[in-house]
Amino acid sequence: MTGDRRPIAARDSGVMQRLAAWLILRRASANDISLLGMGAALLAGGCFALVPSLPQATWVWWLLGAALVQLRLLANLLDGMVAIGRGVASPVGELFNEVPDRVSDTTILLGLGWAAGELSLGLGAALAAMTTAYIRAVGRSAGAPSDFRGPLAKPQRMALVTLAAVWCAVTPATWSAAVPTLALWVILLGAALTAARRLTGISQALRRLH
Repeated sequence: MTGDRRPIAARDSGVMQRLAAWLILRRASANDISLLGMGAALLAGGCFALVPSLPQATWVWWLLGAALVQLRLLANLLDGMVAIGRGVASPVGELFNEVPDRVSDTTILLGLGWAAGELSLGLGAALAAMTTAYIRAVGRSAGAPSDFRGPLAKPQRMALVTLAAVWCAVTPATWSAAVPTLALWVILLGAALTAARRLTGISQALRRLH
């Protein structure tokens, strides 16, 4: 898994560098790390979906879901670092880089939509998130650099989901009932704006190339 990468400041932190080095020494597979991230996302979506059916322990499912969303992001960060650190280019690395991310976004946002009682809104947010990635991938295949601009790219979407989940876990239900729905609307509209900005930026980049 090589090529231009999303700029993430945490990638340069000492903790992440040491963790990546530890994985590289043990010859960890970047593709396996990508699958681990997808597994964490599937579990996160499941935790969120359990919220309405297990009201006595909603805070547990919210917090566990939030932790799993962050584990998903950690795996997304480490898979590329491990691939580059090991100097291993898998012929299917790009598939492992992209496909699990689309599954992860969809599962998490659908789970949040189920928790909010707004499954259609969760689906809309998931489709908007997928559109941002689709536009980036099409632009890259056409010869433009990968466009990771926001305002609501994957890290921001997952940060918002995490904050919403933690808020729902630690505050009374009367304070948090509308928070998942609000988070999904922000993600839907923010992802739509992100898609529009990427489409404009990629169009301009391709015109400059030709």
